[in-house]
Amino acid sequence: MRRITVILTCLFIQLTDGTALASPVDFENQTITVAITQEPPQMNSAKATDQVSGLVLGHLMEGLVRYDRRGRLEPGVAERWEMTDEKATFYLRKNALWSDGKPVTAHDFVFAWQTALKPVTASEYSFIFFPIKNAQQINNGELPADKLGAVALDDHTLEVTLERPTAYFIKLTAFNTFFPIREDFFNSKGDKYAANADDLLYNGAFIMTEWKHSASLKMVKNPNYWNKDEITLNAINVDYITADTRARLNLYTDGKIAFTRLDGETYKDALSQRFRIRRFTTGSVFFIEYNHRPEKVTSNLNLRKAIQHVFDPDEMVNRVLAVPGNLRGESIFPVWLNGVEDKFRREYPAPMARYSVATAQQYLDRAREELGGEIPPLVLLVSDSPTATKQGEYMQGLMLNKLGLDVKIDVQTFKQRLAKMTSGDFDMVGAGWGPDFDDIMTFGDLMASWNLNNRGRYNNPAYDRLVQIAMNSTDPKTRMDAMGQAQQILFDDAAVLPQYEQGIIYVLHPKVKGVVRRVVGADPDYTHAKVVP
Repeated sequence: MRRITVILTCLFIQLTDGTALASPVDFENQTITVAITQEPPQMNSAKATDQVSGLVLGHLMEGLVRYDRRGRLEPGVAERWEMTDEKATFYLRKNALWSDGKPVTAHDFVFAWQTALKPVTASEYSFIFFPIKNAQQINNGELPADKLGAVALDDHTLEVTLERPTAYFIKLTAFNTFFPIREDFFNSKGDKYAANADDLLYNGAFIMTEWKHSASLKMVKNPNYWNKDEITLNAINVDYITADTRARLNLYTDGKIAFTRLDGETYKDALSQRFRIRRFTTGSVFFIEYNHRPEKVTSNLNLRKAIQHVFDPDEMVNRVLAVPGNLRGESIFPVWLNGVEDKFRREYPAPMARYSVATAQQYLDRAREELGGEIPPLVLLVSDSPTATKQGEYMQGLMLNKLGLDVKIDVQTFKQRLAKMTSGDFDMVGAGWGPDFDDIMTFGDLMASWNLNNRGRYNNPAYDRLVQIAMNSTDPKTRMDAMGQAQQILFDDAAVLPQYEQGIIYVLHPKVKGVVRRVVGADPDYTHAKVVP
């Protein structure tokens, strides 16, 4: 990777009266100041679905296992575990405490998992527990929650009985939805649970002491964290919440925050200021998700095929995004996923549509016949970030110029976009998916009919069967063959329109060391960061 000359940002700005503004880094007090793009929509780990909430929760909470600095699994609340095809047994460390000083017990995990599975919770990640005995029946309302195959043998021993052999089960337990929740505290808060900083209990490296909604939040080192001696930072001040990349770069340039991502425009400014620009591949895929509900015109296969044949992923990456590191979109299975002996996509290349306006027009003519005439304006739902709106405008122009289709862009805040996606209030939506755990199934079951994160309600029984095969087998070849066929079905159905695999560029204050960037887990992770003199 080409190195770019570094010019250090000033550590403070001198005012005319001789005083100085606070720095985004403080060596003596070991604090940093950063910005996040959005207000965390959901801090209840049983309900959280988005990356912003996951980022914050990843600093405040800890599961049975966690990811180390190199992205490998390591002990968390569980100091060790034993795994067979039928059972997983976790032995919890006795010095794992909640932020109020009480022990974290096996009962806290059982309660959290049962809560997430109860139909009344309406957790969009309830499916992630389905490898556990009786989990799916509980979620369907067919069994009570106490029939879950997760039992506290005592305060520090958790036994999990599996519904089927699950090669990736231990990896699941690092994910947010598997975090513990203490029953007495949860019940005492009622509907207010996780609504504010003091409506949560914490068992991670940090606790949230302030949360001014839509404005700022503050996380400080948790004195009761079992591994507190390995945590250097005393506070992470999130003093700004803004999706505006220009505003965040200005904050960085002015010495107010220690980290920010760049986009196509701010990248040029950062280059001109000769900041050191860093790169990272997030592991996430971005795509247009169609609404497959029968009443929507986008449920028509020929319409989706028409769009498939006029979209050029290279143009999206090179002209629209215009930042280093992004890869052309070819599949919902990104290139980093492992296959049998090599990367999955090397062993099972993604099928690609040939760019052809003439072919697209043939599909569009068939769609018009099937839909009974002219196609009404389509609603494309996007978030209000500059990058998302720019992509939306590109798709609007593409579909008008190549297909003569009218597209209305519905720009919404991050939280409202999620709400509209969940309710099905869109024809198309600019969507993305980041990995929840290090296994192909984190993308494989995304379009399964039972997955509530399948916001467009795509439903293909053949696809579902292949996902079940990959879920139920521990043989790598059987699993990857199934996923290779599933990849072909998604292409044949034009179920989604892959746009790009995300590579990002960012700037980080030169005095902040130890920030971990990882594909799976909280990213960026400041847990092991420190300020150097």
